Amino acid sequence: MVPIERKKIIVIEDEEDIAELLNYNLKKNGYQPIWAATGEEGLQLVKSEQPHLILLDLMLPGLDGLEVCAHLKKRPETQNIPIIMLTAKGEEEDIVKGLESGAEDYVSKPFSPKILLARVEAVLRRVQNSGQKSESGDILQIDHLKIHRGKHEVKIQDEKIDLTHTEFALLNFLASRPGWVFTRSQIVDAIKGEDYPVTDRSVDVHVVGLRRKLGSLGEYLETVRGVGYRFKE
Repeated sequence: MVPIERKKIIVIEDEEDIAELLNYNLKKNGYQPIWAATGEEGLQLVKSEQPHLILLDLMLPGLDGLEVCAHLKKRPETQNIPIIMLTAKGEEEDIVKGLESGAEDYVSKPFSPKILLARVEAVLRRVQNSGQKSESGDILQIDHLKIHRGKHEVKIQDEKIDLTHTEFALLNFLASRPGWVFTRSQIVDAIKGEDYPVTDRSVDVHVVGLRRKLGSLGEYLETVRGVGYRFKE
């Protein structure tokens, strides 16, 4: 479980005991943690240190976590750094707001260090994989499902599946980021279907249609209650 290289992780957390717990477990597992106690301090550290990942508390004094996330995602030099939110509330509305502001994942307090480390590893792995282009170019293969982006074609065990433009865009978007949770509005912004007026509510309709057409592989499209959808890892 120990990473080969010491990836740099900035922890933006105002509660010292939680920050110490995070720092201890991150160091123990081969990461290089850097602590910031406020949102303002965190922004400066992210700019100067350019970390591999950020653990960001939602409830911070002064500049809160949502504002910090929004600032980072607006800057070209920091917008691609993955962010995992830490929230004591665990409320759906806070989670949705955080994901919509650009966070990749979230962990609710109190949390198990083991689970949080697993989330950190998963996000870093997804970011690394998304940056690597396969030799097959535009082809994405998952189980018996093959998505050919160039041909705008989907096959299951070499049998072509007839999808609408919006269904294809939705499947390609989620499958390209396995494990990532997206809100309905994020999905709408990403796919903007031409053959159907895509709205938050119509996303549910398209997901139902996709699951039906994918048959047993439809289980890869997971509903995250109160948040949105993800493609199962």
